[in-house]
Amino acid sequence: MNLLRSAILLFLLFSVSYTFGQSKDYQKGEEAYEFQEYWTAIEHFKVAYSKFTDPVKKAELIFKIALSYRSLHESKEAELWFKKAIKVKYPDPLAVLYFADALKMNGSFEEAIVEYNNFGKLVPGDKRAEIGVKSCELASKWVEKPTRYAVENMAFFNSKDQDFSPVYAKKDYKILYFTSNRSGSAGDQIHAVTGVGFMDLWETAMDRKNKWSEPKPVEGVAINTPDEEGASSLNLKGNTLYFTRCRVDKKMILGCKIFSSTRKGTAWAEATEIVLTGSADSTSVGHPSVSDDEMVLYFSANLPGGYGARDIWMIKRDKKNGPWNGDPINVGPEVNSPGNEVFPFSRNNGKLYFSSDYHIGMGGLDIFEATPDAKTSKYKLSNLKYPINSNADDFGIIYEGETERGFFSSSRKGGKGGDDIYQFYLPPLQFSISGLIKDCKTDELVIGAKVLLKGSDGTTVELMSEADGSYKFKLNPNTDYQILTSKEKFLSGNGGESTKGLEENREFKLDICMDAIREPIVLQNIEYDLGKWDLRPESMVSLDELVKTLNNNANIVIELGSHTDFRSDDKYNLDLSQKRAQSVVNYLIEKGIESDRLVAKGYGETTPKKVDKKLAERYPGFIKEGDILTEPFIKKLATVEEQEVCHQANRRTEFRVLLENYVSKKQNVIAPTNLPNENPENTPTPENTPAPENNNQ
Repeated sequence: MNLLRSAILLFLLFSVSYTFGQSKDYQKGEEAYEFQEYWTAIEHFKVAYSKFTDPVKKAELIFKIALSYRSLHESKEAELWFKKAIKVKYPDPLAVLYFADALKMNGSFEEAIVEYNNFGKLVPGDKRAEIGVKSCELASKWVEKPTRYAVENMAFFNSKDQDFSPVYAKKDYKILYFTSNRSGSAGDQIHAVTGVGFMDLWETAMDRKNKWSEPKPVEGVAINTPDEEGASSLNLKGNTLYFTRCRVDKKMILGCKIFSSTRKGTAWAEATEIVLTGSADSTSVGHPSVSDDEMVLYFSANLPGGYGARDIWMIKRDKKNGPWNGDPINVGPEVNSPGNEVFPFSRNNGKLYFSSDYHIGMGGLDIFEATPDAKTSKYKLSNLKYPINSNADDFGIIYEGETERGFFSSSRKGGKGGDDIYQFYLPPLQFSISGLIKDCKTDELVIGAKVLLKGSDGTTVELMSEADGSYKFKLNPNTDYQILTSKEKFLSGNGGESTKGLEENREFKLDICMDAIREPIVLQNIEYDLGKWDLRPESMVSLDELVKTLNNNANIVIELGSHTDFRSDDKYNLDLSQKRAQSVVNYLIEKGIESDRLVAKGYGETTPKKVDKKLAERYPGFIKEGDILTEPFIKKLATVEEQEVCHQANRRTEFRVLLENYVSKKQNVIAPTNLPNENPENTPTPENTPAPENNNQ
């Protein structure tokens, strides 16, 4: 009996001790979590989780562990623990939303979309579901089609620890301050919030060979202390420093404050706090950025009256070097959201840059550009997209004046430590144009043609087409270009392209054809109504191209020949074709072509079409290259459709070159005496040269 009583007593004592142990670890975790000591909270919660048997309590612990990892921006661990919370049916819908956020930060965009939609069903109307889906959809597109910015890890001065929030400390951009908790920092304790060492301000300088020096702590005992310092900004002269300092006391939430210091010799003087109206001890204020004129100081804070957790604010002063006074001003709802807006940067062009975890973005924090409207002063936002942004945290961007070059911070994969500093720059736009010079009729390559590039910016470049008929030019941005080709016994060819308004690299492809003057050249789509010779409107396009050809070949005289099919009598066809040819000549004269460069000739049905390679390829089976579309040939064809094709080919308007040494009378030079109808030696005329093509008899 005594033995049984002793056993029961031991069991009860063990049960009380075990329950007390569970409660003790849980309470320590709760206490740490309350004071935002997330790393410490996780350690205690995990111990309590291993001891609890109550499924409801275990589910609560799983959720709080997940929340702690989320607060530390540990997305891999957050994903794992939020997934566990959902599996044990933790009732808070935020478990689903935050699981989706973690998936997005880990680059699992398709899976994240599913979870955002699940959250939308649990909490209808919550914008975070819609924003999350849109973010994942755009993130995938941005990765597939990145911007032109080049991004490089600054491996030389990054460490295995956290390095972030770079800022230029000199006007020539050759000294860089940044925040780091690397070995050598003044605060040598482990932070209860993050589980890593305290942050300090460090600096590196560029030498004459454009190499960055080994980083060292910023000089001056007044700056780096056993507390945490970082996220700084300097004026253009580099003699006033603004930075963030966070005091950490056990079981107290003291928040972060902005301090300023002036340079004394090579070091910094004692730092003083910039006191903000409405800021309490627990208020977190930091990430200062001073404007170039030193009249506005931007910062991030959780001040009362904001739109979300942390907003971008600003304070102003009446004169440079004067005190910062007055109430903090929220920059407005275009920038600030229900989420966190942090790490502002005021650029010299008036644009404001910051990071947000709420606006449509790729992952955790994304970097945004805010452009003020000149009339309303309201901001228009744009995401900087990939590769500046990623599915990880991207923040703390700075620009090298007006140059599209600078630095930013990121926790993306491939770095040396937790957060790393990256350099970015925008390579110059690269444009080129290339193609082949071909014979318009035969598609044969034209070798040794002169190819002239003329740009609206005054550029003139000349080369010869290669042995394979090719050419290639480099082009400048924001320029219109014309390409002219020429070669003996060919009409000049031309083409054009423009790089105006283009913001991406591009390789243009442009083949240019040249008409050989040894054979007649068909004018496409010259059409008339049945039995009439008035040009139809659709004919004007082809004739306007002929005007360009004549203007580009000012030394030629041409014959305009019109042809019909064999239907109707010979005299009618001959008369109709002559009137049609003359209507073309009249149009060209109206367009400014000198009349003595033009000869109208109607051929009626006397010169059937000889099938060329292109026509044969278009209608294989019943015609072949070299066939002549005479009346007997056409009548032997098997179908009416085949016959109509041949009639159409015979109805054509074409031109051929009669002279190549014409000199314009407009230039006050005596015109050549060898006119087409004088039939000089070796000069082709309508009577002794195979004729030149038109639609519709």
